[in-house]
Amino acid sequence: MRKAVLWFQGIFYALTGIWPLVHMPSFLAVTGPKNEVWLVEVVGVLVLAVGAAFITSALSKTEEKSMEVLGLFSALGLGAMDVRYATHDVIRDVYLLDAAVEFLLVLAWAWILFTQSRKQRTKTS
Repeated sequence: MRKAVLWFQGIFYALTGIWPLVHMPSFLAVTGPKNEVWLVEVVGVLVLAVGAAFITSALSKTEEKSMEVLGLFSALGLGAMDVRYATHDVIRDVYLLDAAVEFLLVLAWAWILFTQSRKQRTKTS
């Protein structure tokens, strides 16, 4: 399941991160006008970089716990911002769709971390 989540989150982040970089007009048409377009591009670059890290980890034979932490907290943070600003009418409600995906990612990473922790406790007992 870990590799599947890494692949999904990696591709999802890579696509959502690159979108405003390659075609800002369509991004703004869907997400609404922005006061600071440069900030949209900066966030796009960062989300793309995180996505690339997930894809790299999915391709790796080794497993690093840091990917689970990055996956959980990036999804939690981005999803929380989506909900906060969409429910306060700062950004369009379309961001709630992103929040739903982020929430599913948080659940997936929490499950992975919980089951890994349980396996380690069972091994050491």
